[in-house]
Amino acid sequence: MRPNPADAARIASPPYDVVTTAEARAQAAGNPLSFLHVSRAEIDLPVDTDPFADAVYDRAIDNFDRLKPRLVVETEASLYVYEIEMDGHRQTGLAGCYALDEYDRDVVKKHERTRRDKEDDRTRHMLALGAQTGPVFLTYRASEAISRLTAEASRDTPLFDLQATGARHRLWRASGPMAAGLVSAMASVPSLYIADGHHRAASAARARADIRDRSITRTSLGDGADYTTFLGVAFPDSEVRILAYNRAVSDLGRHTPASFMEAVRGRFDVEAGSSVPRTRGEIAMLVDGAWYTIRPRAGSAAAGAPPLDVTLLERELLAPILDVTDIRTDKRIEFVGGARGVGPLEDRVATGQAAVAFSLFPVSVADLMAVCDAGGIMPPKSTWFEPKLCDGLLTHLI
Repeated sequence: MRPNPADAARIASPPYDVVTTAEARAQAAGNPLSFLHVSRAEIDLPVDTDPFADAVYDRAIDNFDRLKPRLVVETEASLYVYEIEMDGHRQTGLAGCYALDEYDRDVVKKHERTRRDKEDDRTRHMLALGAQTGPVFLTYRASEAISRLTAEASRDTPLFDLQATGARHRLWRASGPMAAGLVSAMASVPSLYIADGHHRAASAARARADIRDRSITRTSLGDGADYTTFLGVAFPDSEVRILAYNRAVSDLGRHTPASFMEAVRGRFDVEAGSSVPRTRGEIAMLVDGAWYTIRPRAGSAAAGAPPLDVTLLERELLAPILDVTDIRTDKRIEFVGGARGVGPLEDRVATGQAAVAFSLFPVSVADLMAVCDAGGIMPPKSTWFEPKLCDGLLTHLI
C-alpha cells in the first residue's frame, strides 16, 4: 500500500520512534494527511493522554481508515528501489517484504535487545490496523549484481520524488522480470543485518504468532496481505552512514562534581578536550561546564574491553560510577542522536537538566556486522543512522 503520488509529500512522516509526542503533534499540525496521525495517534487526543491507552489505538484505526482513500493497494507483487539523499550523501536500497522465518533463524541478524513495553505497543498497533506501517532499516555486504539491478530499475521517472525528514526520497517500482531478477540476486546475500528497527521486526514476529494462535484471517485484505513477512529496506553496507548516539545523565548519583571527577580519573586518563572525539577510544565528557577527553587507562580492565566506545562507557563509567546499570530502563539517562550535534548536550547541562553528558565517536558498519556475526549484543542506542526512512510511503498489509 502506498500513497497516490500527489499526496506522498504530505503523507510522508518521520519514523514513529524518532519524535516525541510533542514533536509529532507540532509536525503534523495543519496537515491531516501526515502519517503521524496513524503512527502516533495520541497527537489527536488530549495532551495528557496515556500513549498506550485503548483510545490511542482506536484513533489510529479511525485515522488509517480516513487515509485509505488516498492510498493505492498494489495489484501485483512488487519491489521498490528506495533512494535517499542528504547533505551530499546518497544511499539506494531495496524495499520489500522479508521473511520472518529468516528473522527467527538469525539469517536476519540483530545487534540490540528490545524492550517489552515497546514491543507491546507496536504489536498492538500492527494488529489493530492489520498493517505494518513503517519499514525496518536493513543492511548487507554490498553486491555488485544487486547494485547493477537497482541502478537499472531506477532509470525511469520515480513514483515519488519528495523532501521529508531533512532528505530527498525517491522510489521506483520494480515488478515482473525486474522484481524476479532482484529476488534472485538477493538470494546470494548470506545475511541481512538490522540497522534500525529492532522493535518493528520483533513486533512483526509477535503479531504473526498472535494471528496464528488466534487463527485470525486476513482474507478481507486481499491476496497481498501476508503476516509471515516484515516490511524492510535493505541498503548495501558501503552506502550506509552511522552517526554517534550521545548520552546525558540527569544527576551524579552519590557523587559531588569533585568526587565524580576523582572516580573517573581512577579509571580513565582525563584531559581538557573538545566536544567531539577525534578517534575511536576517546570519549568527550561535559561536566560542570567544561569538556574533557577521557581514554581508558593503559593496563586497566577497561583497556581489554571490546572496541566499542559505547560498551566501554557503560561498563567502566555509567555502571560503576553513576550506578546506571540498565540503560534501557534507567530514567536518569537520555539519548541524543548525533544528527543534532552537541548543542542539545550543552543545553541540558547548562540548564541543569543533566549533570553530565557524553559525546561519542560513531560506531562503524563493520563494527555492527562483527558484533552480529559473533552473536553479540551492542548497548541500546549505540547507532544513529542518518538519513532516516519515511513512514507512510510504504505500508505492508498483514
